[in-house]
Amino acid sequence: MTAGAAVEILLRELAPQALAAVVRRHGSFADAEDALQEALVTAATTWPVDGLPDKPLGWLVRVASRRMTDRYRQDEARRRREDLAASRSAVDADPGSGRDDSLILMFLCCHPALTPAAAIPLTLRAVGGLTTREIASAFLVPEATMAQRISRAKAKVKASDEPFGMPPPEERDARLRSVRHVLYLLFNEGYATSSGSDLGRTDLSGEAIRLARAAHRSLPDDQETSALLALMLLTDARRPARARADGELVPLAEQDRSLWDRALIVEGIRLITEAMQQGRPGQMGEYQLQAAIAALHDQASRYANTDWASILSLYGRLERMTGNPMVTLNRAVAAAMVHGPATGLRMLEGLEDRVGDHHRLHSVRAHLHELAGDTDAALREFRAAADRTSNVREQHYLTTKAARLVTAQHPRP
Repeated sequence: MTAGAAVEILLRELAPQALAAVVRRHGSFADAEDALQEALVTAATTWPVDGLPDKPLGWLVRVASRRMTDRYRQDEARRRREDLAASRSAVDADPGSGRDDSLILMFLCCHPALTPAAAIPLTLRAVGGLTTREIASAFLVPEATMAQRISRAKAKVKASDEPFGMPPPEERDARLRSVRHVLYLLFNEGYATSSGSDLGRTDLSGEAIRLARAAHRSLPDDQETSALLALMLLTDARRPARARADGELVPLAEQDRSLWDRALIVEGIRLITEAMQQGRPGQMGEYQLQAAIAALHDQASRYANTDWASILSLYGRLERMTGNPMVTLNRAVAAAMVHGPATGLRMLEGLEDRVGDHHRLHSVRAHLHELAGDTDAALREFRAAADRTSNVREQHYLTTKAARLVTAQHPRP
């Protein structure tokens, strides 16, 4: 590993701790986040050359605090705060070993005033330590566009005038649900990228896992947080088999399961088992249900050995709990594996009223028509799905499936 890469990893680990220390000291999340970004850029360029300072975390806090002091000097409206800011920045304070404020920062970044589209990039920058350029690249938008999005998100957080600390008890459960939702969306975008030429983005899914681990460390007894981390690990364990060497998609039924990451599977199963044991019998949250489904997939030695009946039952519970039409899609596949494709197809009737002309609906219909032996219908749906997906790898896979059906219909003499 190069010195630059090692420094980058260290900075991502230190970023939330440094930001928390600066916010606690100066009281402004938006200003502190800007100042820390400048400190991180300086560290990324100087540390690989000059070596690490004796106390890297303290270095970041001091440099960021000095940046804030400089800004206060330039702002007449804050002139009265200059002496206080300068005196604080001069202190070689130790932010405290063992303190992890990542969860508090996540609560701030996932403020109720923010949509997920704003909360995700703000979380990546404030808690993940990613630069605006890296985040813009991950979401395939210009850096200026992402900078504006993050700036608007910070302005909303600042306008809320929320103190740096855990939300009050009466708000904590709802805010924690928002944190989990943002991390869940971030992981999904990394594991199955919605657009672009890559099947997935390991930087995004890996960051989601890292942040979920931080949340789990802060809340080890929260069953849904544990289950969310389990779901991520059990899903990410299949990544090595999800694509061929050329990057093309390999569906679950065709994956080489010897390539799956067994260590992640063991950890994920342990987490979901412990979460289920902590809860009341028969009462499971949505992430527990999803993690249990993922565990059943990962425990099957072959696709044919999958416990589809249990998966169908779990999807039924999840559908009743969430009403999510995408859950209905997955339940239809499980029903087809248990009761036959005709049952699955009947479950999809009228679903376009809820999901619109979504490529996944066409893709599932194509799969079930193919299982039923209706090649013409399958061909139409595979083509429709390929026309509607924004991911190049998925599009190529769906187009290839359609081409193979045509070849099967009209074999060469």
